[in-house]
Amino acid sequence: MIRAGEDPLGASFARLRSTAQRRKLGATYTPAALVGPMSEWLAHFKRAARVVDPGAGSARFLCAVGRYLPDAQLMAVEIDPLAALTARANLTVLGFDGRSVVDTSDYRALRLPSIPSPTAFVGNPPYLRHHDIAPGWKSWLRERSADLGLKASALAGLHVHFLLATAHLAETGDFGVFVTSSEWLDVGYGQLARELFAGPLGGLSIHILDARTQAFADAATTATVMAFDVGERQQRVRVRKIRDTEDLRGLAGGESFSPGELRAQRRWSALLEPRVSIPSGFVALGDFCRVHRGAVTGANATWVTKQGDPRLPSSVLVPAVTKASELFGLESGVLAGCGDLRAVIDLPEDLDILDADARALVERFLRAARRAGAASGYIARHRKPWWSVKLRSPAPLLATYMARRPPAFVRNLAAARNLNTVHGIYPMESLSEEALCSLTRVLRDRATLSGGRTYAGGLTKFEPSEMERIMVPPPIWLESGEAWPS
Repeated sequence: MIRAGEDPLGASFARLRSTAQRRKLGATYTPAALVGPMSEWLAHFKRAARVVDPGAGSARFLCAVGRYLPDAQLMAVEIDPLAALTARANLTVLGFDGRSVVDTSDYRALRLPSIPSPTAFVGNPPYLRHHDIAPGWKSWLRERSADLGLKASALAGLHVHFLLATAHLAETGDFGVFVTSSEWLDVGYGQLARELFAGPLGGLSIHILDARTQAFADAATTATVMAFDVGERQQRVRVRKIRDTEDLRGLAGGESFSPGELRAQRRWSALLEPRVSIPSGFVALGDFCRVHRGAVTGANATWVTKQGDPRLPSSVLVPAVTKASELFGLESGVLAGCGDLRAVIDLPEDLDILDADARALVERFLRAARRAGAASGYIARHRKPWWSVKLRSPAPLLATYMARRPPAFVRNLAAARNLNTVHGIYPMESLSEEALCSLTRVLRDRATLSGGRTYAGGLTKFEPSEMERIMVPPPIWLESGEAWPS
């Protein structure tokens, strides 16, 4: 099976290591539909004397590239010793063991001896969120970025660490192709990855797989294939959106952009979006409104209940939008009442302000909440006191921010509060009711998926800063009651 191009050992590894265990190391194995065209391009772009795969897993890429390059040295870097065993076995069965090395160190600590001919880098750098990255490695990221004159965010995922390590390991003439999650194209903490690609790595092309396509069998993530040629200051970089992996063959096609044009864009996935005509005089929503996330309870099962819950005094039961679906169903664009909403238990920081009867009910509730573990969760442990959710004041406008459809904008006449399932929109200066209704209408009329970031399955998400960039009529126009251009 191995000689026929299959990977039974990699499949066995996936059974032996649970999804949760693999997730801790960012181990997502790459399907043949991606390995094939990436390896073929690498082998034919130019001759490599050495091929390095960071986070090699069972060495799927090296097994494929080794067939094309019979004389190249093959280096698999894989920190998981069990995965390293599968890599060694696969390379041995194919007869590549005499020219291959499996290194079980951390790729960020790897040292490569200099060789006179090019080194190629290929693979799927492990995806691990910043929460699971040790502080010492976050310091490493900042320091090694500074060595290149670049800034790094501690929020960057492990795949960005691997791109930085590659930029330091590679020499002029080296080249490579990686497949990663697409998020670095758009997010703030992906800025380092964008700077590396447009600068030290010498970016050649970016192929963005349609977000509705499930590229990886065991991970709901988007996929982007990036090719680079280190030391080559490209006049143009090709960017292409593709429907499926069949379109990857040759890594050809795409619209070209200069590195300067890329650096000027905050969101690279939007490079190929159609240009939207903005009426003269329109301004960014953020010029006169702030968009805030709703409150995070940390344990909705404890802090969200029905209105009129007899366990608690009515004064602490606050009607709130707790699900985005509560806004999607409002065809009028107006939340007129709270009757259908759930309530959030919003306790005061100082329980002494409650009267004796109310205090007794709250104390009984808190004892039950402690037994349920509500006091020991991450959010509760990082707020003081642990029982105070601290809902924001009612937002005049509410907006959904994650769906397979444009956001729903709603005028909040009911003065309902909101959890982090929806955003709240707060004018920085007072607007009349007519202006608030006009703003709601124009947001609903002009709402598109353009401006958000797209995740696997076609989900589009708007962070508050992205929603603030939506273009709308200025306040003076909204107050005038005049119609705006279509």
